[in-house]
Amino acid sequence: MSKIWVKKPLSAYEADMQKSELKKVLGKWSLTAIGVGAIIGGGIFVLTGTGAYYHAGPALAISFIIAGIACVFAALCYAEFASIIPVEGSAYAYAYGTVGEIFAWAMGWCLILEYAMASMAVSVSWSGYFTKFLKIFGVHLPAYLTSDPASYTGEGFSMNLPAFILVLLITALLVKGTKEAAGANNLIVLLKTSAVIFVVIAGAYIIFSNPELYNATEGVKNWNPFIPDQISIKNSEGDMVSAYGIKGIISGAAAIFFAYIGFDAVSTQAGEAINPKKDVPFAIIASLLICTALYICVSLVLTGMMHYTDFNPEGKYPDAIKAPVAYAFEIAGKHWASNIVTIAATVGLISVVMVMMMGQSRIFIGMAKDGLIPGFFGELHPKTRTPYKGIILLGIVVAFIAAFTPISTLADMTSFGTLFAFTLVCIAVWVMRKKEPNLIRPFKVPAYKIVVALGVIINLYLIFNLSAHALELSAVWLCLGGFVYFLYGKSHSKLNNPEKYKNID
Repeated sequence: MSKIWVKKPLSAYEADMQKSELKKVLGKWSLTAIGVGAIIGGGIFVLTGTGAYYHAGPALAISFIIAGIACVFAALCYAEFASIIPVEGSAYAYAYGTVGEIFAWAMGWCLILEYAMASMAVSVSWSGYFTKFLKIFGVHLPAYLTSDPASYTGEGFSMNLPAFILVLLITALLVKGTKEAAGANNLIVLLKTSAVIFVVIAGAYIIFSNPELYNATEGVKNWNPFIPDQISIKNSEGDMVSAYGIKGIISGAAAIFFAYIGFDAVSTQAGEAINPKKDVPFAIIASLLICTALYICVSLVLTGMMHYTDFNPEGKYPDAIKAPVAYAFEIAGKHWASNIVTIAATVGLISVVMVMMMGQSRIFIGMAKDGLIPGFFGELHPKTRTPYKGIILLGIVVAFIAAFTPISTLADMTSFGTLFAFTLVCIAVWVMRKKEPNLIRPFKVPAYKIVVALGVIINLYLIFNLSAHALELSAVWLCLGGFVYFLYGKSHSKLNNPEKYKNID
């Protein structure tokens, strides 16, 4: 049993970096764009509506601040590890080198959950904006081709066809090569960042120029009260739950947390970074700070333009919760602005799915390289040098589940995987500081004891504020992971079975 705590020596990581066949094509700004590309997406274009109505009201901005603070602690820890162990695998690799194999497996298993579920959730979100985009040109897709079976109100077969097709197209692009995917991502990030800035400026102008929304005496009317009194409302699953007040702000922070996993995606690309020990820490922190500021501004503008209760899916504007930013402009009578946001979101969410699937495939490479999952997942294409087999299998699975699963379930499970990974990374920094105090660290977490303690406390607190349904499903996933590890991973681990792998170092 003691073998499950075996740690991968740092010398093995150095050997992995030297033997890596991945192309070194990503600079610090490309890495930052990957982070921004992952973070700006579901959080701004989709979760702002659900977060405001089901959780915090106008105080959603505070939820974003709390989630951002929790991310800062984790981001600093990620940055330290990325400067020490700049290899593909992200938090999985960090845990393997510090805490031990069983923790590394748990981390990798949760990262699989995180990235796969995020890919599915955002592809479903994209489908909603794409459907609205087609309506601009008078094209109306039938409901049975844009709805999962749980949300379809008609009879007979239904599936989310746009989400299904999107994932397959992105799979083909990722198989073609990292440089091509990164180039496409940079262009999309520029477009949607410009769109988000447009939303903030245009939305603020609409609020402060409209006497029905703002006056000098009352301020922004839809922000009154800014923190609504706590009440019970029906959630997306039909259960009565507590919302608003301080508890609503905290549960809102937990629910929107999956929107912040972009900087984690940066660390999964370390194996393809030109100067990973400097560029990856820079990109992690820069992408987080940029996107947190944008999230706060957009949530304030959105709840200022439209009252939070109007995002009720059973209310006056039932479709507003699916595409909240676009509908806020449409309800304000600015159809041209709504169209701009719809187009930007339709294009912008593509890059989120792309980055999530790219990061997932790199987790596969790290775990396959260590023998914990079959080598099939890490096998590189002879020309493009991408893990094409793992990407294709991942694409097929993500496409089918996205086509038939509600977004609320996908988003909550993504948040669990993210928060669990962040917690273990914070713990791993403390362990590494104690056991390897003299290790060269190009980037060091300042006041690490305080940062680690706060990171662990906040992330665990947010985990327990997720929905009970999400926690139950995530517990099942962890149990399944335990069976897979003891049935396959432990017996095929290169560290646990050195006689099978003579050249581990």
